[in-house]
Amino acid sequence: MKFIPSVMEGAFRIEMDRLEDDRGFFARSWCRREAEAHGLITRIAQCNVSFNRQRGTLRGMHFQIEPHPEAKLVRCTCGAVFDVIIDLRPGSRTFKKWEAFELTQENRIAIYVPKGFAHGFQTLSDDTELHYQMSEFYHPDCARGIRWDDPAFGILWPVADPIISPKDAAYPDFLG
Repeated sequence: MKFIPSVMEGAFRIEMDRLEDDRGFFARSWCRREAEAHGLITRIAQCNVSFNRQRGTLRGMHFQIEPHPEAKLVRCTCGAVFDVIIDLRPGSRTFKKWEAFELTQENRIAIYVPKGFAHGFQTLSDDTELHYQMSEFYHPDCARGIRWDDPAFGILWPVADPIISPKDAAYPDFLG
């Protein structure tokens, strides 16, 4: 596996090393030992799938607060997404900065999202699916979000007029 540091402090883009032949390929998608060597949290409390029927669907920007912050490993298993992370850690050199990644079923890239980051995505094709490995169980009392179009961040979403849930649309602006 290749762990490529993001410009965001503590985040990584992870690529698989493929062993290819005329049948296809074989690759390791997760290795605790390699992840720990890069300082990643390797505890997996649960795995989640997000399936999205329509291009332009936007989910985010989500995170969990103390005492249950979560790290995530996110991979697109079908379709394509514009995946966004925002650093919400006040002491970080990348505080209030964001970065986007295109995750597709073809490139098979995974993004490691550290604790203290907000995460969201917008689908770039119909019938898109993401797979999440989470370091923490879901705690509704700690679940939070910030507005996807908060001017404090100025995220440049690729699809105008997103399809968004009322809950995600009602998240407040970031006040940090």
